[in-house]
Amino acid sequence: MVSSSRLARQKEIVEVVLGNGWDYMRRLLVGGKADEPEIPPPAVLRNILTDLGPVYVKLGQLLSTRPDLMPPAYIEELSSLQSTVPPVDPQVIEAHIRQHLGQPPEELFERLDYRAIAAGSIAQTHKAVLKDGRQVALKVQRPGIERQVERDMTLIRDIAKLVSATQFGQRYNVVDLADEFADALNAELDFTTEAAYTDQLRRNLAKSSWYDSSQLVVPQIYWDLTNSKIMTMEWLEGTPLLKANLLKEDIHSSTIGLRAMATTLLFRAFFKQYFVDGFFHADPHPGNIFYLEDGRVALLDCGMMGHMDPRTRNTMTEMVLAIVNCDAQRCTQLTLQLAEPLKPVNLARLESDYTRLLGRYYGLSLEQINTAEIFGEILAAGIRNNLRWPANVGLFTKSLANLEGAARQFNPGVNLIEEVRPLMADLFRQQLVGDDPLQALLRTGLEFRNLSLSSPRQVGFLLDRLSSEQLKFSLSIQGLDDLRRSLDAASNRQSFSIVVAALIVGAAIVATGRQSSQGQILSIVLFAAASFFGLWLLFSIVRPPRRR
Repeated sequence: MVSSSRLARQKEIVEVVLGNGWDYMRRLLVGGKADEPEIPPPAVLRNILTDLGPVYVKLGQLLSTRPDLMPPAYIEELSSLQSTVPPVDPQVIEAHIRQHLGQPPEELFERLDYRAIAAGSIAQTHKAVLKDGRQVALKVQRPGIERQVERDMTLIRDIAKLVSATQFGQRYNVVDLADEFADALNAELDFTTEAAYTDQLRRNLAKSSWYDSSQLVVPQIYWDLTNSKIMTMEWLEGTPLLKANLLKEDIHSSTIGLRAMATTLLFRAFFKQYFVDGFFHADPHPGNIFYLEDGRVALLDCGMMGHMDPRTRNTMTEMVLAIVNCDAQRCTQLTLQLAEPLKPVNLARLESDYTRLLGRYYGLSLEQINTAEIFGEILAAGIRNNLRWPANVGLFTKSLANLEGAARQFNPGVNLIEEVRPLMADLFRQQLVGDDPLQALLRTGLEFRNLSLSSPRQVGFLLDRLSSEQLKFSLSIQGLDDLRRSLDAASNRQSFSIVVAALIVGAAIVATGRQSSQGQILSIVLFAAASFFGLWLLFSIVRPPRRR
């Protein structure tokens, strides 16, 4: 039986979607026919998600990281989604902190401000000072948010099941997509996951020959004051990148050099995340990149991270080079290595789309090329050609778009390719032999040894199958079933034609002889049967073929 709170929430959702002029969702919620979805315009979708509250705002923010699912206009609109949830009352949040901190705050902190300095849909942030004088930030989960997430995700899953019967639902596999979003939301509700991500990113970026790691900061996690509901981290004094004071200085001053150094630092650090570590910050929008008072750059909010395995990293590196060289054929080959075909793919059309797409950028200077925009168009072209991109490629594209957009606003005229070009040779060396050439050589030798040992056995097994006539080949040729059906239909018609001819000849022979009453009856029957089968054969030939 559906609970009263769930029914009330369904009613609220219907009122919101109707109030914003989207009738399709109402039909689904009341059990109507699941026609092909009519997605509302980007601004309307943004308003619906905002009105539905924190969970749907977070859902919109997650969708904004998936250019493999959403068109660019929707990505742009949903990227600006911000929760309008007011901070929790200080007395309520104090009781919540005391309940989940494990010890009385007075024993842990010299000072703790229960008034939030920032509030979001899932959590809010408070400033505190430890007993030893270190300043820290406490990220505290909003009370009751778990129940709200569970209730709303149940409704989202129900809607996904209804939409799954449509062509839209099958193309985007909406049931698995709903489960994926539920897992992402549940992961955000466990702050130990974000804390582990933050620690891992901090370790990964702590050392590199590509940049001065002392100029890049990821907050330190205080694990003794961190649990699933509260995360305590180092307090970093600074301002969001685009609000840094150096932007207000005279454009001819040395701040130009500071901006150039900061953007180079960011590009090289993220290039390392993407293509060396395979673990990257998936949401580097300007609000998550801080310019600190001491001139360092800080990366904040590691709740959403992307992962790429070595094979994907290598393929994406080649894809960057293919795009820079406007090599549509290589882009097509690499796409087939990454994406999953939902239907048979017309390779000529896919390559033609890439040729037309990359042709628009041929001959342009590097300053005129927006790499993230090209990647987004590559994804869109693949989707049009019945390909489904893996989620991590979508996250990579969104992360790259956020990074490049923030860097261009901070330092106009900067170009990603120009920034990372000096690193390409070193990157290929690392992908070829890794950080330890001896280990790579030994691993390659071991693989060759295993191959040399297994090959004679495989050849012997193949020869045994051949000599015992047990070897069978299984071939699947596209369109062969249609050809078989056509041949069957043609042979059936030929058989019927022979039968009709035989009946006519038999009737004629009977009719020409000395006829008794039985002979006349037999002749009429034969002619009638011949006429019936002849008309049926004629009808089967001229009628339009049935769709299969």
